[in-house]
Amino acid sequence: MYEALINKDASFEGLFFAGIKSTGIFCRPTCTARKPKFENVDYFASTKDALFAGYRACKRCRPLELNGKTPEWLNDLITLVKQDSNKRWKDFELKKAGIDPSRVRRWFKKNHNMTFHAYLRSLRLSNALGNIKHGDDITRAAYSHGFESVSGFREAIKQLIGEPAAKSKLKTIITVNRILTPLGPMIAGATEEGLCLLEFADRRMLETQFKRLIKLFDGSIIVGDNKFIEKVSEEINSYFAGKIKRFTVPIVIPGSDFQRRVWSELKNIPYGATTSYEGIAKKINSPKAIRAVATANGDNRLAIIIPCHRVIGKDGKLHGYGGGLWRKKWLIEHENVINQV
Repeated sequence: MYEALINKDASFEGLFFAGIKSTGIFCRPTCTARKPKFENVDYFASTKDALFAGYRACKRCRPLELNGKTPEWLNDLITLVKQDSNKRWKDFELKKAGIDPSRVRRWFKKNHNMTFHAYLRSLRLSNALGNIKHGDDITRAAYSHGFESVSGFREAIKQLIGEPAAKSKLKTIITVNRILTPLGPMIAGATEEGLCLLEFADRRMLETQFKRLIKLFDGSIIVGDNKFIEKVSEEINSYFAGKIKRFTVPIVIPGSDFQRRVWSELKNIPYGATTSYEGIAKKINSPKAIRAVATANGDNRLAIIIPCHRVIGKDGKLHGYGGGLWRKKWLIEHENVINQV
């Protein structure tokens, strides 16, 4: 942990917090403050433990805030965007509101991998496509969602789905957005039927999962708002707070018959319990398909909702988890603690 602290290793975010004896503050592993001496560091599993030990939260890395949380200086702008996602914000309007456009641009690039203006354009396009799929004509949808011309709107749709606007009704739109958790940001994705994606934002397979979803749904991915993303955000927050043990958000999980059998069995693993790949194979009446079960387990696109973190090795050790073994360990221990309350 000291090595991670010195190297500011982001892969340890959420795993521990460091209390600096010489200053009386506690930090994230990635804090940019001066490097403390080895003997001057205490380690804590949670911010609560650090606070109870008498340490104060660092004002630089802000360990009490969720990683990726919208900063205070941006909250008013985010509220205004939610109230009117069709408004075309200009840099001079941001400056007039006392907000530095460059600062906004950097934050959106870091947290959404796109500029603020690209984010707004994506929201407008998402809303317009939703109207078209429910019977609105292209011209009305374009002008009612802030596009200056129908031709520009048509070109935006073509760039998104690779086909003319007239065919957009046939495409499945997969809306994605971030949700915040104590273990780092997650990317949630949903169609009009239900949730189809929930992955930690730093998972290396995330781009591959996007490509699979596009192929499976014959659809396109766009940043925006969706009622199922809002619901899973609420339920995930309740899960981490220890208030719920089961999820009710509707899910859509296209896959092979074998994959769906495995994922269905994963959902049957009791909260706070664990099983092995071999145990899952036996449950689905395919006792020799242990490796195939492990592969299907890794192909799960709904982390936590379909609790693949509850599958461990036959030897009782933790093996393979897309979100990182430290998160798997944390989730298992979290559920054990809640079960004992």
